Formats: sequence, structure tokens, C-alpha cells
Amino acid sequence: MCGRFTLSTPTEMLAGLFEIEAAPLPDLPARYNIAPTQDVAVVRKPGAEDPRELALLRWGLVPFWAKDPEIGSRMINARAETVAERPAYRAAFRTRRCILPADGFYEWRKEGAAKQPYYFKASDDRPLGMAGLWERWRSPDGGELQTCTIITTEANVAVRPIHPRMPAILRPEDYALWLDPGLDARDPLEALLVPVADDALVGYRVSRRVNAPANDDPEVILPIDGAD
Repeated sequence: MCGRFTLSTPTEMLAGLFEIEAAPLPDLPARYNIAPTQDVAVVRKPGAEDPRELALLRWGLVPFWAKDPEIGSRMINARAETVAERPAYRAAFRTRRCILPADGFYEWRKEGAAKQPYYFKASDDRPLGMAGLWERWRSPDGGELQTCTIITTEANVAVRPIHPRMPAILRPEDYALWLDPGLDARDPLEALLVPVADDALVGYRVSRRVNAPANDDPEVILPIDGAD
């Protein structure tokens, strides 16, 4: 799964890397411990004729048909193998795909009596583009909530010793295909949801301070020599 990630790349740089055309850009403070149910940045094309935009959505997808938006806290991840079929995700998979920029993500492995967090980032230090879905939910009183989820796939060689799953990370050359709301053919989309190249990521142990979402500072991504 992917339950925490980071994003500290300046917003203007993200706009260039992900070819954001819509303005204004949201204010994105540096984040080192992004947790479920918080607002996160997503890249999307709301409609076929719309430019790419950088929007803030709540992490934890609430299907449009849900009666209670609290369901979103249990839907922070969608499995690549079933995302096109599950009722909660299939409508969004057809037309509401997005990308979640990230500098890196965390995974945990049980070591002794506790779980040890590890941080994974791109080998070249460039931001990652995690495949996701977004959705609109309307309350009975007419209010609107926009939410998102991160799609996960099998772990690559770098992540597998720590966790069997990882975010589905898109190649920059595949961003346009993934974001195209006019494309609803399953095969070319599902073909993108595969483990990233084995040499694309590096990972290392970090402090268990990251276990608490309140610890959102640069120290939580610093490598440590052993379990703390």
C-alpha cells in the first residue's frame, strides 16, 4: 500500500515538470509526512478540452454514490489488478484519472517487536508521478467534496524486501495518456499500472517519528543507521 508520502518540490517546478497550463496555482507548502484524509495535490484534466490543472483534493476516495463520506478514510489506495472493475473505482477509472506528484513515499517492515519505516525516492531525485483517481461527491444539502486515491501495484526489487505493494509510478511520457479523460479503453491504461524499473528507486531506513502525522518536518526523511 501507500499510506504516507512527501512533496516539497516548489510549485512552479511542479508546474513545469507536469506541464500544468491552468492558473492560478495552489499554495503548496513543503510536506514531509502527508497522511490520509489530508488535502493533497493532484494533476488532472477535468474535461477533454480543459488544460491540465494542479488541484487540492482530499486523500481518500469517496464514490459519487456513497451515502457517507467517511468511507473515504478506507479508500486511500486502489489495487491496479482490480481498479477497473470494483464499483467504488470503475467510474473514476474510465474518465477521472489523475497523477499525484511526490518526492517519495514511505513503507513499513516488521523488525523485531515494531515496524520500521523506510523512505523511497527516485534514484535521480526527480519528483515521482503516482497514478491516481479522483471523484466528486455531493451531499444531500448540495455541498461538493472532491477526493482522490493512489493506485498500487506489485513492488519492484527495491521495495519488495520491505513491502509487497508500492504506488504505480508513471513514466513522464505516459502522463498524457493517463490523464486523457476521453480514453476509456482498459488495456492501454492497465498496461501503465506496473512496477517501476528496479533501478528507478532508492530506499533507506528513517526515524519512527514519521509514524505520527504531526511530525511533518525535514528530519523525518533523513536516513538512520539502524532501527531507532
